[in-house]
Amino acid sequence: MNEEQRKQQGEMTSQDASSQNNNNASKDYSKYFDFSKAQMEEDNNGKQYMKIGGRSILINEQPNYKKGKRRGKEDVEVYYNFSIPAEMQGIGAGKNYMIRTYGCQMNYHDTENMSGILEEMGFSETDKAEDADVIFLNTCAIRENAENKVFGEIGNLKTLKREKPELILGVCGCMSQEESVVNRIMQKHQHIDLIFGTHNIHRVPHLLKDAIQGKEMVIEVWSKEGDVVENMPRKRAGKTQAWVNIMYGCDKFCTYCIVPYTRGKERSRLPEDIIAEVRDLARQGYKEITLLGQNVNAYGKDLDRDYGLGHLMDELHKIDIPRIRFTTSHPRDFDDHLVDVLSQGGNLVEHIHLPVQSGNNAVLKLMARKYTREQYVELARKIKEAMPHASFTTDLIVGFPNETEEQFEDTLSLVKEMDYDSAFTYIYSPRDGTPAAKMKDNVPMDIKKDRLARLNKVVNEISARRNKELQGQIVEVLVEGESKKNPDILSGRTRTNKLVNFRGPKSCIGEIVYTKITEAKTWTLDGEMVEMAEVNK
Repeated sequence: MNEEQRKQQGEMTSQDASSQNNNNASKDYSKYFDFSKAQMEEDNNGKQYMKIGGRSILINEQPNYKKGKRRGKEDVEVYYNFSIPAEMQGIGAGKNYMIRTYGCQMNYHDTENMSGILEEMGFSETDKAEDADVIFLNTCAIRENAENKVFGEIGNLKTLKREKPELILGVCGCMSQEESVVNRIMQKHQHIDLIFGTHNIHRVPHLLKDAIQGKEMVIEVWSKEGDVVENMPRKRAGKTQAWVNIMYGCDKFCTYCIVPYTRGKERSRLPEDIIAEVRDLARQGYKEITLLGQNVNAYGKDLDRDYGLGHLMDELHKIDIPRIRFTTSHPRDFDDHLVDVLSQGGNLVEHIHLPVQSGNNAVLKLMARKYTREQYVELARKIKEAMPHASFTTDLIVGFPNETEEQFEDTLSLVKEMDYDSAFTYIYSPRDGTPAAKMKDNVPMDIKKDRLARLNKVVNEISARRNKELQGQIVEVLVEGESKKNPDILSGRTRTNKLVNFRGPKSCIGEIVYTKITEAKTWTLDGEMVEMAEVNK
């Protein structure tokens, strides 16, 4: 997730925190697992349906945490033969779809795939719910606040469903991988037509067919991971920056994190497929790509070859594209080879996002991060030594179960020691199904809020000073578009991922320009355009 998205969706405000505290006190997940009144039915084709409250539900497969926790050793297959079934080709002609996306860059990338599939079926995109024939909510499960927003939207769509019974409403993404979420929808939100998971996006045409023709609620959520499906159609969000998924899933099992259950085990795409995609993007004129993975620098560990993220970056370094980034990395997998490759510079940009979560070793152990503060600092030293002009950002959690004032002070001292350019800060949010959710959430909310405020004060002071160092300098900016606050102002990012606002002709959008920084603010920079950049090929 980029900085702006994180600030909008991830950073918890006092109001959010208070709401979360109230919700945690009253939430009873067990009520969503009572199906004693449900009835099972079978049609003439042998398909079984569950009937709840008058709605029949076709369950191809639903999420199961016990299955999801098992990490099988089965080989991951790669498929290149994606196609739309003949009976679904053109079914969307004259019809519209809308996808509302919540969460991280991976979710937005998944939306690009779903949009591509729907458009290949003939659908057209709309941003008006009342004009849509298909609406998907692509959800995020990383925080309870994000989950509450989705259920609010599910409730809002009930009126529209009553007005347009033929409308297909689908819930997908990470929330769909949670048992309690699926059970809650089955029992309380029977206007939803379709629920599918993160592993079976390629099944959208088949699932839509079942939902349209059968009129039952259709559920297909694989707990065990799927294979790697290449060549799915994709509708990219822009023509300047592109996301390239290089791997799926995470095997770290940090105690607070739901991702290993919602995204599954680590599966890497083959390097030749990634390189071919990046070359194609270069031919299309894209200026920047971001390599995506839940644990991106674990790339290649599951491949039967001595090949990791450093090897991949070394090959991408030779491709004619101005900028290459990656996110999000885990400190345990950031090896010396990757550091050496990144030090080459060129199109490998100088920005490292390295989540630390806490500055205290006891808390890190409770989180199952499997590194110490000292090991993290040593890794950061190596990176900074190899890339002296790089910006450094991180993620931090306050109020983790059992965190003491002294342990929180360790986090403050680490932030000062590391001198981060910015940090994404969060109040701990228990996620149902994770080991940490079984711990006593024993840090009072008023203390959590106070710690978040104190942490943000330190982070903002350092960020403002780091930005001030750029005042008067000329920096390279990739122009992303008009500023959201003022259409007369252009906005873009430096190689170090700092946001710059400046005046310039609209023809600069999508191009790289040189900009002199005239004013430094806490989170952004103001500048004036100097000239167009001549990008070295």
